[in-house]
Amino acid sequence: MMSPEHPDSTAGHPVPFGPFLLERRLAVGGSAEVYLARPRIGSRPAEHFVVKRLIHGLELDTAFEMLNREAELHQTVRHPNVVQVFGAGQVDGEPYLAMEYVQGCDLYRLLRRLEAEERTFAPEVAIHVARTVADALVAVHSARDETGHVLGLVHRDVTPSNVYLSLDGDIKLGDFGIARVTEPRARPLQPTIGLKGKFGYLSPEQIAGESFDHRADLFALTVILGEMLIGERIFPGSGQLAVLLAIRDGNIEPLQRKEKTLPPELYRICLRGLARDPAARFQSAAEFSEALRALEQPNPDERRGMLARWVVWASDSRQLVQKLQGQIRDSVERMRAVRIASASSEPPVAATLPPVSMPQPQGFQTVPVADRGSSRVRFAATGKVVENVGFPLLIEMVATGEVRGDDEVALLGEDFRRVRDVETLERHLMPSTTAMTARLFEVGVPDYQTSLTDESMLTVLARLRILEETGALFVERRDKAGQPRRKEIYVKDGRLLHVASSERDELLGEYLVRRGSLSRTELDAALARLTGEGGRLGDTLVSMGLVDAVDVFRAIRDQGRDRVAALCNWSTGVATFYRGTAPLRVGFPLDLDLASPMMAGVFMVSSGQPRALLPAGDSLVLPGPRAPAMASRRERGAAPLSLVSVQRLATEGLRLDDCLQRITAVRPAQGMRQITEKEAAAAFHVAHVLGWVSFEAAE
Repeated sequence: MMSPEHPDSTAGHPVPFGPFLLERRLAVGGSAEVYLARPRIGSRPAEHFVVKRLIHGLELDTAFEMLNREAELHQTVRHPNVVQVFGAGQVDGEPYLAMEYVQGCDLYRLLRRLEAEERTFAPEVAIHVARTVADALVAVHSARDETGHVLGLVHRDVTPSNVYLSLDGDIKLGDFGIARVTEPRARPLQPTIGLKGKFGYLSPEQIAGESFDHRADLFALTVILGEMLIGERIFPGSGQLAVLLAIRDGNIEPLQRKEKTLPPELYRICLRGLARDPAARFQSAAEFSEALRALEQPNPDERRGMLARWVVWASDSRQLVQKLQGQIRDSVERMRAVRIASASSEPPVAATLPPVSMPQPQGFQTVPVADRGSSRVRFAATGKVVENVGFPLLIEMVATGEVRGDDEVALLGEDFRRVRDVETLERHLMPSTTAMTARLFEVGVPDYQTSLTDESMLTVLARLRILEETGALFVERRDKAGQPRRKEIYVKDGRLLHVASSERDELLGEYLVRRGSLSRTELDAALARLTGEGGRLGDTLVSMGLVDAVDVFRAIRDQGRDRVAALCNWSTGVATFYRGTAPLRVGFPLDLDLASPMMAGVFMVSSGQPRALLPAGDSLVLPGPRAPAMASRRERGAAPLSLVSVQRLATEGLRLDDCLQRITAVRPAQGMRQITEKEAAAAFHVAHVLGWVSFEAAE
């Protein structure tokens, strides 16, 4: 309930707030409320401006630091296309931020209004908006502190809702609340922690948790440009995780579909700005601006006027309401017409007839209360039936291979069907348990097989990476109780595509609980709602707001890495490789460099002490038999920085201890982790397995 001091509850009367009068609330979201305000006395800092107040509940010191930092960053940027901030302060201990008021609407509102009307920006206006924001980013990225040092400022939230459009056609970039300073030589401002920004505009390197710089802002601006041009989102996907996958994989199918409707040079600019590799994008906002400026028509007043008219149109909520009301009326009239036509074409029904039982959609049949939430499983091999299987347990049994594709399930009271015919279950099958792959493997001959007592799993993974293999690797053994344990690793061009495991503690929910991203209670609540998301735990967690989509995205990637890494601790078992075999369907392709699970595997093999796997410290580190291949970018792949650094040091012929000291002494770039001695030792071991380095005893 709104407290009396809020403008929304004062029947239009301004509310005093320190030296200001708050006239009305403009927006609320995240951790702040935004109000239209005016000064109590005079006209400073402006006749009208915006006051941002943090929502109650945040720690006072932290809240003030957040707003003070935002004001400080804003004030380092002076540009006509950047929202001006007048300053931060406190009123009765409540922090606030005062900034320029842009009367009109944000770009997000205009885009959604155009979408509702099935219209798109004229290309010349889209170019004008994007070029103007690029000019604003030139000022942002070149901002300096009071000592003259470049801050290396990255906005991190270049999204349509932070591009403000005035009724006069002005364009301004605002909201530096999550901006980041990346230049270590500049005076440090209050840092921000973690990944920020709206997920649909994050760059691939941000999603992957890698270091990023100002080119992430240019990626986001290109996404905005593409949306203006085609009138829909650039990255396809029905959920947040699907969109993140599309960004990671560079899937811009909606834009590619509209290629013929766009000027060729403008389309090429979009492709360059959306490149997965930051080095392939525009390298500065100025370069991006110049590329767009070359396409602008010499009529700036016309573009500005057109934009102003659209802003006036989008700002008039009454027109939008009338549009929606008209659509609703049309829909109701059509429904009435259908009913009248149906009634006139059917014979009359006697009132004494019993009511007709309408068939329910498949998957939603009415079942006895006792049966709701439970299913029955019938195993094809034995005919055994297991009763009262809860849906979360059923998903677990399918995911770990206990229930296979040919087994049958009576899902939540339905009739028995084969598991591979039930979409919500089929996506969880271990790939080899589907009918297609099972038939293939039963008659096939493996291309490669080895015992883990003779060859370590690290060596097996190195072989897959070196030969850039594509296929399926099955790793199997029996535990102390004689129970079979199995993992399936699918690779494509030497990169990890997918990994399935029979280990229950390696399921996503358990993994998230172990890493502290989720409580056991929250996991249980999400499992209880699995049916609403088609059995997809990741989407369920995101929709419930329990875990951020990017955190789930990274957890699935790390889970795959750790599933493979755990195999490096297997000293017994058999690894069998079938070249060219792919899983039937993969919901989340990992696309992970095998060097990553190899590094993690070294820690498991060495019980967290990888130095014990290396020779004496006075041994010389020399180029290995495959060192020349390191000149190829393909060979380096996406290997961790520590691993690539090892090979570079090998050319100097240094002692191992000296190499370890050199790597750990390097000051990391902004956003990168310091390489620890343990990580460096693991990198040397993996580099040796890959043939990048060799060791020679000192004389």
